Amino acid sequence: MWSLSLLITERVGMVVLLAFLLVNVKPFRRLLFHQTISAKVQLFVIFSLFTILANLTGIEIDRQNHVQSTIILTKLSPTSSVANARVLAVSSAGITGGPWVGAAVGLVAGLHRVLQGSVNSSFYIASSVLIGILSGLAYRGEDRDFSRPALLTPWQGFAVGIVMEVIQMVFILLFSDAGWSLVRFIAGPMVIVNSLGTYVFLSVISTYIKQEQETRAVQTQAVLDLADKTLPYFRTGLNFESAQEVARIIKRYTNFDAISLTTQNEILAHVGAGSDHHVPTKKMVTHLSEKAIKTGEVQIAHSEEQIGCSNPDCPLQAAVVVPLRVNDKVVGTLKMYYVKSWELTPVEIQLASGLEKIFSSQIALGQAENQAKLVREAEIKALQAQVNPHFFFNAINTIVAMIRKDSDKARELLIQLSLYFRSNLLGVRETQITLQQELDQVNAYLTLELSRFPDRYEIHQEISVNEQVLLPPFMLQILLENALKHAFNGRMKGNEVWLSVSQVGKRIKVQVEDNGTGIKPEVLAKLGKEEVSSESGSGTALQNLNQRLIEIYDERSQLNFTSSRAGTTVTAYLPLTVKEG
Repeated sequence: MWSLSLLITERVGMVVLLAFLLVNVKPFRRLLFHQTISAKVQLFVIFSLFTILANLTGIEIDRQNHVQSTIILTKLSPTSSVANARVLAVSSAGITGGPWVGAAVGLVAGLHRVLQGSVNSSFYIASSVLIGILSGLAYRGEDRDFSRPALLTPWQGFAVGIVMEVIQMVFILLFSDAGWSLVRFIAGPMVIVNSLGTYVFLSVISTYIKQEQETRAVQTQAVLDLADKTLPYFRTGLNFESAQEVARIIKRYTNFDAISLTTQNEILAHVGAGSDHHVPTKKMVTHLSEKAIKTGEVQIAHSEEQIGCSNPDCPLQAAVVVPLRVNDKVVGTLKMYYVKSWELTPVEIQLASGLEKIFSSQIALGQAENQAKLVREAEIKALQAQVNPHFFFNAINTIVAMIRKDSDKARELLIQLSLYFRSNLLGVRETQITLQQELDQVNAYLTLELSRFPDRYEIHQEISVNEQVLLPPFMLQILLENALKHAFNGRMKGNEVWLSVSQVGKRIKVQVEDNGTGIKPEVLAKLGKEEVSSESGSGTALQNLNQRLIEIYDERSQLNFTSSRAGTTVTAYLPLTVKEG
């Protein structure tokens, strides 16, 4: 019995070899992982060949239960039987391909077994087909969520193997001439060894699936890490500066020998081997990149010829080129190279495909953000242009009247108006200006305004921050103008306004305070948020300013109003930023 067990174990090794081929040879692996009708037909052919091989390499046993030394069993004597791995091959076909594959393979196995022996062994046809169908009932199909076969566990396969071999033994007991004598001799070795064969068969496949899952998890983590590090650069768009940094990051965190990024027709960055002739700003030198852009498909090369570099001394021997898309249009490529062709494996190809999706999304996000920024800046410019133009007409009228009384004063006011005009034009072009520039404009405005109403207002300024800090243009003027026009309700004397700019933590505090008559609560709640109908104005300037502060900075920068009968205070806290240089 022990010698028979060893011989059967050798035959079982063929089916284990089949499992190895199914998961390690790409064409076979595709059949196992993506079971279309065509794949099932091909599985039927493969398993049928293995069952025939199992019959041919079986162990011949004569009437006296002696093992015969025959290498290839093309024909059995009428009095001989055979011990083989046929049932293991049939049941494995059913487990991996389903009942139809199992039944078809069982039919082939049974027919070939009959051709080996005699008509008296025709019961093997029925038993093999039945085993194929029953083992196929354990087939679970494909796990759609993970694109892998939902196979039995190895121990479940071991149990299925025992049941299938027991069914075969029952058929031999009932229909074989040797009957109980043969079953008693071969049942133990065949049931145990073939069941262990089923266990090993499923273990090989399960181990591969587990390793693939672990590899995918590592790849996912690598892609996420790279995405996190490259996002700040791709958000600026696909250009020379961003491409150089991205290529360095990918090279640092992967094992590729060279990384390249291109547009549709030129190299943006190349880091690593081959950088002497794959030069940024130059036209692309590989046919593989051109093909990837033209077809929009991932291109893989395992030789220098397939890469198609125009430089005969190029050290690059393997490459994967993925197209980068924005709105379904190829805008460039990501290329990853090896100097040794054998280093490019399916793991690296899957990694490149994952990076292609991430980077394409990042480039699209960057373009969308740039477009949104342009739109936002256009909106801010439109809001800035809405500053009340009546001031200009009032200032001109004041100067005209002053010419008759004091020509020197009129000349000074004209200079201030010119300065105001110049500052106003600057403010329309910029979204932020320095505090010094804003104060120049404010002082020009106050000189012109106070010349219209001498001795009516007293303005106090307290500036305790660097005058190169940035703030939106017209901010101080609008707040001061609002106080002068609306705070005092026609009062002619004792009107004071305090302007202060100071630093509080990492923000600057801008505050305009007056000693006016205060604002009604129902009006105060609307200021800066919507138009406020009144005899002296609509509150549009404050609303526009508030909207600009939120658009340029954040919600924390919006205007805050407090008011009582003793006066009104307007405060805003802006992020502290200083003009570069």
